[in-house]
Amino acid sequence: MVTRVRTVAFQGIEAQPVDVQVMISPGKMGIHIVGLPDKAVAESRERVQAALHASGLSLPPKKVTINLAPADLPKEGSHYDLPIAVGLMAGLGAIPADALQSYVVLGELSLDGTITHVAGVLPAAISANRQDRGLICPAPCGPEAAWAGEEIDILAPRSLISLANHFRGHQVLSRPEPSLQANATDLPDLADIRGQESARRALEVAAAGGHNLLMVGPPGSGKSMLAQRLPSILPPLLPRELLDVSMIASVAGELLGGKLTDRRPFRAPHHSASMAAMVGGGIRARPGEVSLAHRGVLFLDEFPEFTPQVLDSLRQPLETGECMIARANHRISYPAQIQLVAAMNPCRCGMAGEPGHRCARGPRCQQDYQARVSGPLLDRIDLRIDVPAVSAADLIHRPRSESSACVAARVARARDIQKQRYEVLGFPAVTMNAHCPVALIEDVARSDNTALLLLRQAAEQMRFSARGYHRVLKVARTLADLEGIEAVGRIHVAEAISYRMAQDTANQAA
Repeated sequence: MVTRVRTVAFQGIEAQPVDVQVMISPGKMGIHIVGLPDKAVAESRERVQAALHASGLSLPPKKVTINLAPADLPKEGSHYDLPIAVGLMAGLGAIPADALQSYVVLGELSLDGTITHVAGVLPAAISANRQDRGLICPAPCGPEAAWAGEEIDILAPRSLISLANHFRGHQVLSRPEPSLQANATDLPDLADIRGQESARRALEVAAAGGHNLLMVGPPGSGKSMLAQRLPSILPPLLPRELLDVSMIASVAGELLGGKLTDRRPFRAPHHSASMAAMVGGGIRARPGEVSLAHRGVLFLDEFPEFTPQVLDSLRQPLETGECMIARANHRISYPAQIQLVAAMNPCRCGMAGEPGHRCARGPRCQQDYQARVSGPLLDRIDLRIDVPAVSAADLIHRPRSESSACVAARVARARDIQKQRYEVLGFPAVTMNAHCPVALIEDVARSDNTALLLLRQAAEQMRFSARGYHRVLKVARTLADLEGIEAVGRIHVAEAISYRMAQDTANQAA
């Protein structure tokens, strides 16, 4: 007799159904696992045997064959422990076999029979809900699985014994409740920034429209401080965005205690990060920093210090909003709709353009350093600002600046305007001007004749690319939304061009 248990295999954030087929038959005693298992799955037989023994069960002196179907799909990870164990328990009569037919099962086993945390429970729960099945998962992952829907039946046992007692009717496992992490109340505040009014303005514009931002300035001018305060003015995740972000975090194993958070991701990898760490990859094609920053911010400090290959790998995700990982044996796509914020020094010595400083290498130092960032990548950055050094007098005599709460209120109003606009136009998936389709932006950012004339002259003189032209319109639309104005005026276009002008000047110099 063959006992069947449904589990999943992960391909990106999608959970593919897998049947665990367990057969106990006469033959030489032993457990044989087939169906393209990796090392972690092959080692399951040792964990399962020990866990069953600790739970008071022993395998008969027979041959046990476990097939993971479909056999041509690679099986990776330790979450196959629990479905293999419950399949054996059903084959031994410890639990009724028909009770497992309506569940998807995943979890890792300890040697003492307890069920421990595994990654990917939220995508597995959503997949089970689509199949009209329940879910059996570890107790620490129960709150995470509960977000898949109120109608899904979820069992979150702490051990094999409690699961067996539930099916025998000796114990009732209650359904876990979805939970959110408490939002941090100690986020850095914009009021800590003294001076830098133009940089604060650009940060607000970037937050309001989801625009990419590049800050250039000497060491100690406050670039990193500004970037670290960006999360304090960003609105929380929308409900549909919350599940998208949490599914990636679940696959990466970064959901603490099964609790979701509506705080937008903020990822700041070191400049020594490899390409696989940035865009994803490795043996299992795990999500990289770009995907982990989905619907949030990817902050790259010391921008030119990243290898050129790593920086250029960001070009496709910035344009398409997804990261495609293609390997010889599989092809996986992770969502990567990010807001890029970068900071860099103007040259290697860091002081180019500062009064009283003269670089020993002259203009060549600045040109070589900025040339490490390619033109096509710079073309995808909407705002580029210079962040000059702050003097001691500015720090001593200047009063505290506007707080993050005041700026966050304006950003939230501007984003609400954008969200409602695109819903009316039939694009509910678009919530920010930075993601507005090219075919729609000219109608959305409709300007008067004087504004159009200014934009045409600037585009001809500075030789805007088609992408640059559309991104200027998107920034101008955001500037108008911050003021609550329907029509894009000449002043909005002029400010948007000023952000682009510094970038194109740097491109020509490099």
